Amino acid sequence: MAEKQRQLTAALGALKTAQDRLGYVVGRGRSAPPLEMEFKTEAFRVEGCVAKVWFVPEFSGGRCQFQADSESAIVKGIAVLLCDFYSGQPPEEIVQKSPAFLEDLGITQHLTPNRRNSLGKIWQKMQAFARAHLAP
Repeated sequence: MAEKQRQLTAALGALKTAQDRLGYVVGRGRSAPPLEMEFKTEAFRVEGCVAKVWFVPEFSGGRCQFQADSESAIVKGIAVLLCDFYSGQPPEEIVQKSPAFLEDLGITQHLTPNRRNSLGKIWQKMQAFARAHLAP
């Protein structure tokens, strides 16, 4: 995860303005494939978000995989950013690594309260899923 954080920090650090950083996040969301319709159901919907957000976790080979989609381009970008960052990691690492570093990169402070709420809700779902798959 340290390497993923280093790469993300470098990419976002090269962008000088908040608008550029948000553009990067939106671009990540737009370049991600949409979820299959079978996952755009209430069973995968993230409750408490103004925009519709769907979150699909999977556990395989001792590692977590995450996918997400949203009707909002910014929320989808944030969700995809989180999913890409935490996917492929063991549950132990996920529960120990908060996405607070995104604030240092100038992402979260420029989000509306509703979008920050969505980021928090997705993070809570990731944490819960990872905790449920911790080795006994």
